Amino acid sequence: MRITVFRRLMADEFGGTRAEMLAKDHVLSGLGGRTVEQALAAGVSAKEIWRQVCQEFDVPAERR
Repeated sequence: MRITVFRRLMADEFGGTRAEMLAKDHVLSGLGGRTVEQALAAGVSAKEIWRQVCQEFDVPAERR
């Protein structure tokens, strides 16, 4: 998954502003205690990050 696709999915699910805030501020235990932005910088795949976001925020299966 491309990062641009990931960011679009985040914005579609949470709204643009909230998606940006979550990416910068919310620590995900499934990402080793990192935020989305930290995980991306560390080279974690966007697909894996999206999976963790979906799990953390109970995104319905049809939107995963």
